[in-house]
Amino acid sequence: MEKNLFQNAREAVNRFTQKRGGQNGQASQHDMQAAKQAIQAAYSSCSQQEKQQLQQLEQEIEAHHNNLQ
Repeated sequence: MEKNLFQNAREAVNRFTQKRGGQNGQASQHDMQAAKQAIQAAYSSCSQQEKQQLQQLEQEIEAHHNNLQ
């Protein structure tokens, strides 16, 4: 189960970042929120190493979000 939550978080971030670079060049606010929620859900049941990776994913989301503005 833990791997699924962690994997879901990584996939949600990938969807967000891929849409940002896609045809229309923008990801929706919904995609960003979904990625953030997936990360938060994964925090509760992951290892310390995975938590560090989740923090990096959060930073990636923020960096892409800031680039949109």
